[in-house]
Amino acid sequence: MEKFGELLHLELKDLWSNEAKDFTPWLAENIDKLGAALGMELELVKKEAPVGNFYLDVLATDLGTNRPVVIENQLTETDHDHLGKLITYASGFNAGVVIWIARSMREEHRQALDWLNQVTNDGTDFFAIVVEVFKIDDSRPTFNFKTVVSPNEWSKTTKKSTGTQVTEKMGRYQKYFQRLIDKLRREHKFTNARKGQPQSWYSFSSGMSQIYYGMAFSYGNKARIEVMIDLLDREKNKAIFDVLEKEKPVIEEELGTELSWERLDDRRSCRIAMYREGSIEDNAQVLEEIMEWSIRGLHDVRDKIGPRIKRLLQEPDKS
Repeated sequence: MEKFGELLHLELKDLWSNEAKDFTPWLAENIDKLGAALGMELELVKKEAPVGNFYLDVLATDLGTNRPVVIENQLTETDHDHLGKLITYASGFNAGVVIWIARSMREEHRQALDWLNQVTNDGTDFFAIVVEVFKIDDSRPTFNFKTVVSPNEWSKTTKKSTGTQVTEKMGRYQKYFQRLIDKLRREHKFTNARKGQPQSWYSFSSGMSQIYYGMAFSYGNKARIEVMIDLLDREKNKAIFDVLEKEKPVIEEELGTELSWERLDDRRSCRIAMYREGSIEDNAQVLEEIMEWSIRGLHDVRDKIGPRIKRLLQEPDKS
């Protein structure tokens, strides 16, 4: 008979002795794993983000909806002080996603977040996460983000039916992107996203801050795959774009297609894109073709353009 090891639960403070100096930086580095637990594409914006005289632990963005995400964490059981901070930070950043992470969740705080999910508008979601750390015998420790509070989707859907109406076209977008992200997640391990949105675009993490891969239905009945460069610094964006454009013949030969090089001089960001004919109003067969083209295109820009941008970010003097 197989002999099993002993599962040992560890205290968070055995691994992270200080919340601000140890746990928050670790969480920021593992923001993608937190996103995976919640079914989102989370990207770090800032650690210790100021709100008046206070500092939010982690500010992030949900790339699928472009909503601000506020994350407050503690190495102990939840308390009233952190609940007050959480609401203050949510208000200060006009958050669309609010996440409270702790060693354990008091029942009254779980009820408070459930209540907030019921009474807030459908654009604001509250989550509570319990961090579990364990190991088997003398193995290396591992962790788990356990969701103990999440939005009641039935409740949110009910409010949508009495509030902002999702039009037929928005519904088509949501259905299309739901299928796209499900394929990308299940079959290609490309994304952590789980929820399509009633909008004409969807952005995916590149693993590089402020660099996004995306698929969109644009004006003129065009479908677009894109790499967006927006380092929050116009000069850096344009410099990176210009270096990449010098490699245009090589990059396009590797991809086997012509690209649209959009420096966007009237904007801060830059875009490199590929297009094809296509609209959300097309029939099911054409939409399936667009989806397969989108999946190939997202892989191509990630594999051929992504590494070039990463090298430029690591060697800014050459950009």
